[in-house]
Amino acid sequence: MKVRLGYVAIALGLPKVTSSSNVTYTYYQKLATEEKKLDKLKQVSLSNVDDLKKILDYNNQNNIHFYRITSALIPLATHPDVNWNYRSIFDVEFKLLGNIIRKNNMRVDTHPDQFNVINSVDDMVVENTKRNLMFHANLFKDMKYSLGKMVLHVGSSTGGKEEALKRFENNFKSFPDEITSKLILENDDKTFTTKETLNLCKKLGLPMVLDVHHHICNNNDDNLNDLLSDIFDTWKDEELPPKFHFSSPKDSPKDRKHADLINGNHFVEFIESCKLINKDFDIMIEAKNKDLAIFDLVNSVKNLRKDWKWIDSSTFEL
Repeated sequence: MKVRLGYVAIALGLPKVTSSSNVTYTYYQKLATEEKKLDKLKQVSLSNVDDLKKILDYNNQNNIHFYRITSALIPLATHPDVNWNYRSIFDVEFKLLGNIIRKNNMRVDTHPDQFNVINSVDDMVVENTKRNLMFHANLFKDMKYSLGKMVLHVGSSTGGKEEALKRFENNFKSFPDEITSKLILENDDKTFTTKETLNLCKKLGLPMVLDVHHHICNNNDDNLNDLLSDIFDTWKDEELPPKFHFSSPKDSPKDRKHADLINGNHFVEFIESCKLINKDFDIMIEAKNKDLAIFDLVNSVKNLRKDWKWIDSSTFEL
């Protein structure tokens, strides 16, 4: 069983590097001419893309093979009143990013923001979600990275969970294949449990992303060990192994806020529960200290389990 560790968006090991610089629509509107508006979007986007390249290179140098790209890479890319041709402007840069990812056998994905709700009762929200998700699908396409996936929560429970799940299923079927083929669903910490998300994934034929801490916060007394095998099985037709999310609470055990680092004892306990299934998987570390949390966790695990075999600085094998 091989496990790879990844992190989210910001590389704290690279000071003053960010791929998430923004241009607000309010600021954009204040610019005097269309030329100045476009120049500002191009300037900030190029900075983000260049910094993303630096982060990917940094990951490669540090043997980190799993990474989540920010959703804020291209400012105002999906704003209905902007609609600028960033895809053609940055065609070469996107291809370069994809080349780095493929050449170094990296796994990258995205996690569209929480306001993307496929099962909203508001048709406008659903249409906006479709447009936003298409941005992510197009990014993978422009990078020529066919393995790209985007993580999404089930969303709204308006009208009750049963109706909300039916609404998700119906709306999902109306979305284009460019989106639905890239979606993976994650259990959340307040509404849809692991089991409910798993059942929806089975029905729609989607892979499921288990968030371990979300399960602790929201589980309806379901035992995670009873669900693990079925969660792994949702990935059986995928080229990449299953991916999980792991975080530690900032304060109390069910605190939904992420801690700076990962509790090594809890992490080891979870890994050993997966050993019974004995299949490869990847874990996205969701911690405030980002990449530095990976390095801290590795040191912790090496002290706790001296017999585990480390393939490189972020990959181990049991």
